[in-house]
Amino acid sequence: MIAEALGFIFVEADMTQLELAREGIISPQMSLVAEHEGVEAEFIRQGVAEGTIVIPANIKHANLVPCGIGQGLKTKVNANIGTSSDFGDIDTELEKLRVAIDCGADTVMDLSTGGDISAIRRTIIASSPLPIGTVPIYQAGIEAIARHGAIVKMSVDDLFSAIGEHARDGVDFVTVHCGVTQSAVDRLRQQGRVADVVSRGGAFLIGWMLHNERQNPLYEYYDRLLEIARQFDVTLSLGDGMRPGCLADATDRAQVEELLVIGELVTRARQAGVQVMVEGPGHMPLNQIEANVRLEKAICNGAPFYVLGPLVTDVAAGYDHITGAIGGAIAAAAGTDFLCYVTPAEHLSLPDPEDVKQGVIASRIAAHAADIVKGVKGAQEWDREMSVARKKLDWEQQARLSLDPELSRQVHSKHTSAGAACSMCGEFCAMALMEKFLGISAPRSGF
Repeated sequence: MIAEALGFIFVEADMTQLELAREGIISPQMSLVAEHEGVEAEFIRQGVAEGTIVIPANIKHANLVPCGIGQGLKTKVNANIGTSSDFGDIDTELEKLRVAIDCGADTVMDLSTGGDISAIRRTIIASSPLPIGTVPIYQAGIEAIARHGAIVKMSVDDLFSAIGEHARDGVDFVTVHCGVTQSAVDRLRQQGRVADVVSRGGAFLIGWMLHNERQNPLYEYYDRLLEIARQFDVTLSLGDGMRPGCLADATDRAQVEELLVIGELVTRARQAGVQVMVEGPGHMPLNQIEANVRLEKAICNGAPFYVLGPLVTDVAAGYDHITGAIGGAIAAAAGTDFLCYVTPAEHLSLPDPEDVKQGVIASRIAAHAADIVKGVKGAQEWDREMSVARKKLDWEQQARLSLDPELSRQVHSKHTSAGAACSMCGEFCAMALMEKFLGISAPRSGF
């Protein structure tokens, strides 16, 4: 199969991005990522070969614009969309997808659990140039209810059939909770938790394991999962089914037990030629975030780290996009590579398109703030250019440089001002006064 993207021709190969990189081959996807990041293609190839960079790029996703996630690259932002059992249709989800793309998300996950899940997923993939992620166990569990009357009656073949379907449809990365083992469940029971398990996929699997008195099939048959992932070059996102759902449960034994298993599975995936990243918490106090990032990087041998937030307080219902952005900035500055956005609707309802916008923008602020600290190419220059525009009182240039240009223009025009300054300071604008008194004009924007 041949697919076109941005004028490049992508040809299905017998090797994954990881295998190509190890052979010293720079693929078209690696070249595109290098161009987008402003780095040498060899830098991308080496990172992919080492497993510190992943390029989620299913060979079946025809209109994909590749995105690199990992060490030395811009911190990426994911937006979750998808229906629930209570609400949602394909038109709403396509609008959320449009908003996520317009607001600058780097990837999108379809977490649909209501309606025609397969049709929704295929439509989203066909409509998205961004990499698409899914959680196949959602579909497997829901179909088990329809066929057998309960999630716990799902067969192993049912689960892997759903994973295979997602891969064939063109999903670029899948969340799979392979580290939720019997040992981790025992640890959870022994210690007790305030919020128990908040991962939906983790809860599905734990219920199945307890009912059937069997090991997690994603762990027991991990090689079967690797075969599917390698066939379509699907990146595995090793999910944290034991992630803390409140501050009281952060960095506990169950979470760490799962992470230790995930570290072993990262090695096995790389040996099989499969790209892999690792998911992390969750809810976590500020002073534990950096330690968790360092722990993941050490145990998982530098695998890209993908975190939900983290949310740094449990009491900000309706404002969790802010608590998530605070935690995300700290996590990304410490080395996290990929932020899953949190919307104002977190813990309260299914997000609507406006929630998606607020979530993406908040996470992009966090990601950019961290990129400045990490010295990512272009991050500091962007801020300098904005500062030059502010010195010049160039309001249109400020809007163009803003994360949300429309909002910037709207707020600036809310109150008129007699002079060139905004209505906050009016004739007493410090920058205007300094130019008048000292003859200090704005520096050139070039650098």
